Amino acid sequence: MTFEDLQFEDTDMGIGAHHLFDNHYGVSVIQGRYSYGGRDGLYELAVIRMTPDMKYSELCYDTHITNDVMGYLTPDEVTDIMKQVSELK
Repeated sequence: MTFEDLQFEDTDMGIGAHHLFDNHYGVSVIQGRYSYGGRDGLYELAVIRMTPDMKYSELCYDTHITNDVMGYLTPDEVTDIMKQVSELK
């Protein structure tokens, strides 16, 4: 799974996509005028989690990858982070 595989949709604030991996972790990627880096054509990413008992995903702040959202990311950086998220235990 790479940045190019994400299916972005238009939102009121810009564009957004999310993807969940088999390990119940995933990413939410946005770009818009209020996202970190959006005005520069860059992306903001949040790690998300959604276990089978959950109705909605939630932001996840307790991984070794990050404890917050990550901004000012290029598509290649998003792909790198997606790989790390897919390998979380």
